[in-house]
Amino acid sequence: MEANINTFTIKDTFTSWTWGDLAGLGLVLHIVLMIVMTLRVVSVQRNIGVSIAWVAVLYTLPVFGFVAYILLGEPMIGRRYRERVDQASILMNDMARREHLIFDKGQDLLPANYRGVSQIGTRWTGFGVFPNHQMQLLTDPASIFQRLIEDIHAAQRIVLMEFYIVYPKGQVLEVIEALSVAAQRGVECHILADSVGSFSFINSSVHRKLEKAGVYVHQSLPVGLFKTLFKRSDLRNHRKMVVIDEHIGYIGSFNLVDPRFFKQNKNVGQWIDVALRTTSQHSISINTAMAKVIVTDIGAESNDNLAELHQRVNNYTRKLYVMHPTINDLNSRVKVLADTFDDHEQPDIGATSIVVPKMPVVDKVLAQLIPSAPQLTAHVIYNTLVTVIHRANKRIRITTPYFVPDESLSGALTIAAKRGVDVTIIVPEKVDSFLVQHASQAYYQELLDAGVTIALFRGGLLHAKTVVIDDDYCLFGTVNIDMRSFYLNMEVSLAIYTPEMVAQVADCQEVYLENCRILDSDEWQQRHGSKRLFDNVVRLFSPLL
Repeated sequence: MEANINTFTIKDTFTSWTWGDLAGLGLVLHIVLMIVMTLRVVSVQRNIGVSIAWVAVLYTLPVFGFVAYILLGEPMIGRRYRERVDQASILMNDMARREHLIFDKGQDLLPANYRGVSQIGTRWTGFGVFPNHQMQLLTDPASIFQRLIEDIHAAQRIVLMEFYIVYPKGQVLEVIEALSVAAQRGVECHILADSVGSFSFINSSVHRKLEKAGVYVHQSLPVGLFKTLFKRSDLRNHRKMVVIDEHIGYIGSFNLVDPRFFKQNKNVGQWIDVALRTTSQHSISINTAMAKVIVTDIGAESNDNLAELHQRVNNYTRKLYVMHPTINDLNSRVKVLADTFDDHEQPDIGATSIVVPKMPVVDKVLAQLIPSAPQLTAHVIYNTLVTVIHRANKRIRITTPYFVPDESLSGALTIAAKRGVDVTIIVPEKVDSFLVQHASQAYYQELLDAGVTIALFRGGLLHAKTVVIDDDYCLFGTVNIDMRSFYLNMEVSLAIYTPEMVAQVADCQEVYLENCRILDSDEWQQRHGSKRLFDNVVRLFSPLL
C-alpha cells in the first residue's frame, strides 16, 4: 500500500509540472554543464588560445560544442596505443644498448649558440646530432620518383616507408611496382600509411596486389565509431619518411602522390613539394634514427605487430652494408607496369612551370631528427621553432602551405622583424581549406605592420615546409605552421646545421619567391571591413583548425 502511495505521489509531482518548470530545470542543467565543461577546458588545456577557442564554441554552439569537445577537445591518442609505443620504444632502446648504438650524442659537434636548441629535441626524443651525411635536395616530383625507384630496385635487405597520403595514381604505381619486384626477390618491404590520409589506397586493389606480392601494408591510427569513444579520430600520422637498407633515407613534405593527379578538383594548382635524400656509411645516422621511428610506429599499431617486433629484436644482430650498392642491369628488373596495374593513365594537364635548378650532393652534413607526437614528446618542434626564431640575427625565411600561428609564435616573428631581422613568410595564394585561408589572413596585418614580408606563391599549392634561420640552421620536414602540426599530429622534422646544406634550401626558397606576389601593407589595410571582420572571427577558432 505504501509503495502505491509513493508511486502516485511521484507521478502526480511530474504531471503537475508546467512547461515553464521544465524549461527552468533545463536552464539550470545547461548552466551546470557549461560551468563543468569550462572548468574542464581551463584545467586541461595549457594553450590559452585553444582554451578561449573552445570556450567560445561551447557558449555559442552549446550542444555542438559539448559533443565536439568530448570527441575532439583533448589530444587522446589512446591508452593502448600509448602502451604499445612505450613497449616498442623499450624494445628498440634495449636493442640499441646491446648493439652499442648511441642515439643521444653529438651536441659537442655544434657551435655553442645551437647546443641549447639541439638539447630541446634530444631531451624529448632521445635523438642527438649525427655527423657525416651526404645529402641532396630533390625539388621536383620527377627527380624524387626517379631516385626512390632506383634505390628500391637496388635494395638488398629492407625497405621501410611511412606516409600520410599514398595515392595510387601516376608515377606512384611505378614505386608500388618496384616494391612488388623487391619483395618477390626477397627484400622485406613495409608501408605504414595513415588510415584517413591514405583511405583511397587502403581500400584499393593496389593495396591487395601489394600484399599478394609479399609487401607488408600497415594502417596507422585506424578510425571507427567505437574507437572514437576512447581516442581522437582527427589525430593523424602526418610523417613522410623512407629508409632503405638503413643507409639511404628520404624525408620531407613529399607524400607518395603524383601531383599531376592529386586533388586536381581543388582549383589550387599542382602541389609543390621537396624531399631530402640522405646517405651515410656510419653505424648511427639520421637514417638509423628514421628506421627506429618507423619500426616503433609499426610496432605500436597492434599487439601482433608488437609481438613480431619483440621476436625480431631478440634475434637481431646488426650487419654492415655496402655504402653505395651497384645497380646491376636495373632495366631488366622492372616489369612493364601496364601488365600488372590498372589506371596508369596520362594526365591532361601540363607540368608545373616552377623550375628549381638541380642541387648537388653536399658532404659531411650535420643534422638531428626531431619526431613529435601528441602526449608522447610534448611540443618539441614548436618549442624548437620559437627558440630559433628568437635567436635569429639576420634572416628568417619560412615556406608553409598553412600558416595559422598562435600568439607566441606570431609575436616571436613580429619581434624579430622589429629588431631588424629580415623575416619572410612564403605561403600559397590559394589553399585547399577555406577556413585556414581566412584564419591565416587574419594575421597578415600585424605582421606587415611589423615589417614582415608576406609573399603569396602563385605557381600552385606550395606544400614545402622549410624554415631557414640566418645562414646556418634549417628545419625541414612535415610540419606546417599551425597548431594541428605542433600539438595534434605525429610529425617529423630534420634540423640541419651545415651552412652548405642550409644554402640549398635557401636557394630553393629564392626560386619560390620569384614566383610570388609580395603583399602590400597599404593595399591589405584597405580591404573592405566585412572581409577583415570575417577573417578575425575565423581567427578566434584558429587554434582548433
